[in-house]
Amino acid sequence: MKATRKPKLKYRRILLKLSGEVLKNREKGDCIDAERLAFMAERVKKIHKLGVEVGIVLGGGNIFRGLSGAKNGVNRVVGDSMGMLATIINALAMMNALESIGVPTRVMTAIEMPKLAEPFIQRRALRHLEKGRVVIFGGGTGNPFFSTDSAAALKASEIGADALLKATKVDGIYTADPMKDPKAKKYGSLKYETALEKRLKVMDSAAFALCMDNDIPIVVFDFFDGDALERVVRGEEVGTLVS
Repeated sequence: MKATRKPKLKYRRILLKLSGEVLKNREKGDCIDAERLAFMAERVKKIHKLGVEVGIVLGGGNIFRGLSGAKNGVNRVVGDSMGMLATIINALAMMNALESIGVPTRVMTAIEMPKLAEPFIQRRALRHLEKGRVVIFGGGTGNPFFSTDSAAALKASEIGADALLKATKVDGIYTADPMKDPKAKKYGSLKYETALEKRLKVMDSAAFALCMDNDIPIVVFDFFDGDALERVVRGEEVGTLVS
């Protein structure tokens, strides 16, 4: 009987950053669209079956964004706290979607709520990953004034991820917003310093700096490309690599 050959992987432990906005269906008016959630869960299952250890950070912009709240009269600290709770709602939704297709999952939160999820403890998170469980980190950093991009960079550093993979609605980092500027050019790769210097808005500067300090490469890619996530973990050139 032939032994099953393990797939060749470039990244064996990843932190996947998903925007809350990609869960939203504006046409239906749903904050969390069931079809989009199922699509995401299937993509995660695919790489989980390859043997990749997966941590996930979800944004909360589909439900509430702290900065938007501040513009509408909500105190920034309160608004960010509301945004952190929104990320936990998304984390629970993703947990349910993954478990419904047979993927063992744990939610860990920066804000303690023991009836819903585990508090984040680094050693416990590592143990979950080693046991083949997908770990979803909710609640951002647990502090106001930090984005979920910063939370993703922090969690990637804490779990010793081989890479931070940021899934967006576009296929990489561009010189300008490709939705608004038809002349925008895509970067195949760039250095952390360049991303910081040019203040590229795909991630905030704190997230770029944290990944730079801990030597964690960032790959920005289009999550709606069905096989992009699998191709990234295998090491193919997909999206934009920041290193």
